[in-house]
Amino acid sequence: MPKVVLTHKVVEIERWLKGKEERAAAFAPYATDVTDYVAMDGSNEIAVTADIHDMEGAQAMLANPPAEVTAQMDSHGVVPPIVAYVER
Repeated sequence: MPKVVLTHKVVEIERWLKGKEERAAAFAPYATDVTDYVAMDGSNEIAVTADIHDMEGAQAMLANPPAEVTAQMDSHGVVPPIVAYVER
């Protein structure tokens, strides 16, 4: 199962962290072990890692998020672009 790392900025770290459970639920159809990271330098850069069991589904969701995921991203203060890295 490959691990994926997603990085992006957020409006406010604490606001983004409050969405942890919603984030994990949004990834649940495609991934397990969803983990959040914040930058050690105090900036608004974050990272999320996840073990992907449905790569096609995850890629489709990231390329064209469903309305409910887009609403969650807005609610959590996600600032595009989202950059994805996959373990090789």
